[in-house]
Amino acid sequence: MAKRLGRQTVELERPVSIVSHAAVGGKKEGEGPLKRYFDHLTDDDTFGEKSWEKAECRMQRLALQIALEKWGGGEEALDLLLAGDLLNQCISSSFAARESQVPFLGLYGACSTMGESVALAALLLDGGSAQTAAAVTSSHFCTAERQYRTPLAYGGQRAPTAQWTATAAGCALLSAQGRGPRVTHVTVGKIVDKGIKDANNMGAAMAPAASDTLCAHFRETGRDPSYYDLVATGDLGKLGREILLELTRSEGYDLSGCHNDCGLLLYDLQKQDVHCGGSGCGCAAGVLNGYLLRQMEEGTLRRVLFCPTGALLSPTSTQQGESIPSIAHAVSIEV
Repeated sequence: MAKRLGRQTVELERPVSIVSHAAVGGKKEGEGPLKRYFDHLTDDDTFGEKSWEKAECRMQRLALQIALEKWGGGEEALDLLLAGDLLNQCISSSFAARESQVPFLGLYGACSTMGESVALAALLLDGGSAQTAAAVTSSHFCTAERQYRTPLAYGGQRAPTAQWTATAAGCALLSAQGRGPRVTHVTVGKIVDKGIKDANNMGAAMAPAASDTLCAHFRETGRDPSYYDLVATGDLGKLGREILLELTRSEGYDLSGCHNDCGLLLYDLQKQDVHCGGSGCGCAAGVLNGYLLRQMEEGTLRRVLFCPTGALLSPTSTQQGESIPSIAHAVSIEV
């Protein structure tokens, strides 16, 4: 059985393999520096559907189908499907899953959902509750803007601290047996709320949660940040990364030599108009299941601490003047 190392961290007794993975992206993602790592890209952000919300469902189905094809198995070989997204009641995930007969667990961790789904899948497999599971996550720029901010037709000016919600989906297939990068440790995050109320400054809201989880991981595992080739947060962006490095340094952990952020990796901040970088569930999902796992399979990276971050706000909480509670989950993936 898995072994608890402290208040938040679990060491898996039988590390779980990521046996297949897939990343799907839209037009802007196909113009970025990670273009060649996506399994499917399109210039049509509707993905042939009649609405952006239906397009996001299609993205999840595509990511799952491609990952299964690369694995060589079908949906009948899956014991569990864990999925989530940003939309109210997680409709992208549940509507995508209704086309499948795989037992389904819908999740909401905002932009941390890729970490949450992989973490829960790994714990369930290590505990013997399943042998195979798929972790799927997505976001879409247009669906997120329509729900959380203003209609796109409004044409409002974006704040300098704003980030670009990725139109992307990712799927990781995990197995209790098999070859591939292995999930060895899971550090479950806590809610951290420093009183930030600006929905256009997600990096500042989420950085304290990332710091809290990462410091807990290092403290409870006894590992130094230098143990990892890369510590990858989810979507803090340029400003959030600066805050994170300052916060962790104050706790005695220097991440400057091993940290990067998926929101900075996904886009070219000099050539693409994304302001502080990328965000959204699909940001970390696309980078993990496209770039990071491919780098691990090729041997460029051997130890990665994947720590996506989530801002747990809603349109209702924003309209009521609430602050933004945030969370981050860390998953240690090793070759």
